[in-house]
Amino acid sequence: MTKHIIISLSFFIFISIKGFSTHIVGGDVTYECLGFNTDSTAVTLEVEFTIYRDLFSMGAPFDTDAIFGIWAGSGSDWSYYGMREENFTDRADIEVEDDPCVDIPSNVGVEKGVYRFEVVLAVNGDDYIIGYQRCCRNPTINNLINPGDTGAAFQIQITAESLALCNNSPRFNNFPPIFVCANNNIDFDHSAIDSEGDILVYEFCAPLQAGGTEGTPNNPGDPMSCEGVRPSPINCTPVFDPVDFAPPYNATAPMQGNPIVQIDAATGLISGSPTEIGQYVVGVCVKEFRDGVLLGEIRRDFQFNTVICTPLVFAEIDAGVVGPDDLTYNIASCGSNTVDIENTSYQESSIQSYSWWFETNPGDTIRYNTRDVSVTFDGVGSYVGRMILNEGTECSDTADVLINVFPSIEADWDLEYDTCVAGPVMFSDSTITGADDIVQWDWDFHDGGSSNQQNPSYLFEEPGDQTITLVATDSNECKDTLTKDIVWYPVPPLLIIQPSKFLACAPGEISFLNLSDPINDEYTINWNFGDGTTANEISPVHVFEDPGVYSVDLEIISPIGCITEKSYPNWITVEEKPTANFSFTPENPNVFNRDVEFTDLSIDSEKQQWNFNNEYVSLEKNPSYTFQDTGLYEIRLIAFHETGCPDTIIKYLDIEPLVDYFMPNAFTPNGDGNNDEFKGKGYIEGLKDFQMSIWNRWGEQVFASNDPYKGWNGRKNNNGEMAPQGVYVWELRYIGPRGGDESIKGHVTLLR
Repeated sequence: MTKHIIISLSFFIFISIKGFSTHIVGGDVTYECLGFNTDSTAVTLEVEFTIYRDLFSMGAPFDTDAIFGIWAGSGSDWSYYGMREENFTDRADIEVEDDPCVDIPSNVGVEKGVYRFEVVLAVNGDDYIIGYQRCCRNPTINNLINPGDTGAAFQIQITAESLALCNNSPRFNNFPPIFVCANNNIDFDHSAIDSEGDILVYEFCAPLQAGGTEGTPNNPGDPMSCEGVRPSPINCTPVFDPVDFAPPYNATAPMQGNPIVQIDAATGLISGSPTEIGQYVVGVCVKEFRDGVLLGEIRRDFQFNTVICTPLVFAEIDAGVVGPDDLTYNIASCGSNTVDIENTSYQESSIQSYSWWFETNPGDTIRYNTRDVSVTFDGVGSYVGRMILNEGTECSDTADVLINVFPSIEADWDLEYDTCVAGPVMFSDSTITGADDIVQWDWDFHDGGSSNQQNPSYLFEEPGDQTITLVATDSNECKDTLTKDIVWYPVPPLLIIQPSKFLACAPGEISFLNLSDPINDEYTINWNFGDGTTANEISPVHVFEDPGVYSVDLEIISPIGCITEKSYPNWITVEEKPTANFSFTPENPNVFNRDVEFTDLSIDSEKQQWNFNNEYVSLEKNPSYTFQDTGLYEIRLIAFHETGCPDTIIKYLDIEPLVDYFMPNAFTPNGDGNNDEFKGKGYIEGLKDFQMSIWNRWGEQVFASNDPYKGWNGRKNNNGEMAPQGVYVWELRYIGPRGGDESIKGHVTLLR
């Protein structure tokens, strides 16, 4: 029975793509036989495995105490044989392969750590596995289920046949690229070399998983359990499970592509064009055969990182492209054998040379090396050409061009119209072309109107200097444009006038709305209103001062001298109207006299309508009215002539508020209930800020009050000693209903 030994190496797969968490990006394991012991019962092997780590990672560095387990057995039955704790022996940066045609991301890089140690294995018919288990994989991997909770295992199985032959394992020649470009071919040589010349067979295979997240801050537990971040080789033995691929991915199709990403079984060439950006775990197994016998298998577990790459040079020409999938630029030259071609290629900083060639006629080729070119061809026909950026270098790009030289086309048109008649203008196409025929006409009348007829008619909305543009297209899709100006100032075919009224009362104001079309401010407008007055506005407002019947005449002259006119006889009637006026008595009514009589003084008035402050309406000729309160009132009289024409007059009547406050000249404060207090009496509605003060003959104030209803009882300040009999001076101050300051003085005699 053939047995195999596989060294298992577990690692993190993280890549420095912007926004990704990073750690280890790949690894592989090999061994070399150093020889037998003296009795050939044991073999010494030098085991070497390499881990590749993201150079820009902020994650864990290479383990300095990596623990390797050794197990003996076969099939699915393996037992613990021993373990080794090792530090890496070498560490170095791996250069990013320079692609002259791609703008390489600036934050990518890989460093490798090599662990190398010797082991002595007994030659007793057993297979051996040497392995390393570690959690965890990159959580952003696209093709695995729960990659962030999935550990990784590297292993190599060393068969009894390989030990017996002191065989050396194959070694990979190259490490995969750090990143690959989406929708670009990979074409990566993933071959290995075998020192003994054994036959190697390549295939995609499932990477292995081991360990878990126990022992982390988010998942407390034993880190050395089989679900821990560093499983113990004593308790955690092979066989290691394959990783769980997320559909539609699997071990043999770990990436999507068009064509699909695959590996050549004989050469190890990985080819295909990945179509999805992201991170994809890929396993490659290489089987080693000698004389038809399987001696062993080496494995590599790595990560392809598919990104959107930015090419450095793009060959482009300022011209149309023929068809959505055809990269040939199409240039048409109409009527000229010389064609100017503008080169819009970029990025200019990465373009070292421009190489052009054109077939100017069958068998003749002309070349250029400038960025833009001007090419003269022999005549009408189709010609091919090509522009190559950086010809002969790795980073080049090509643009093919098809030039069609067509006969010339010359757009032209004529027109026919009566300059004084406001009707449509007739246009007739007279374009000349060397092609078969004209296939399209695009007319622009520059007032919002357009047409695609060959010979359109068009009525302009406004008079004036009109601009007309014709774009003619022939069967070769050649175009020519012609713009002309014409003068279009016809007079309106019909004069339409709308007065605001036909019957008015003198003086009668009438608006004349001119609806005639077309006219504008450039036209001469002559109005005659039949009362000896004229106007020149398009739509005037006129006041007929005197009664009468008036005829109106209108004349319109266009800027080019076209004339139209119309008379409207006996069109406007202006009637007489009265002169409204009135008087009233009393002329100065007040709060004590609010009954007012009104007298109509109107001239030529037949009837009247009175309006008293919108509170009362009267049709009497001479009404009277009692006002309810003081204040200013609007009195409106509308007088009507026998023709019905009114006249209105408005006057304002003031009902004045007054204060009538009487102060007695003596009082007798003897307690008999008659004339015991000195205070005023009367009408004080609207009075404000009242102040009364009383002084004796020595100038001493004996009483003061701001209450007009409170009197002096003859005692000092109404609660002191009794004032002696005699004459006292009083003074009143207050603000009247209309806001005026009032001051009154007098004498009062106190009698005992």
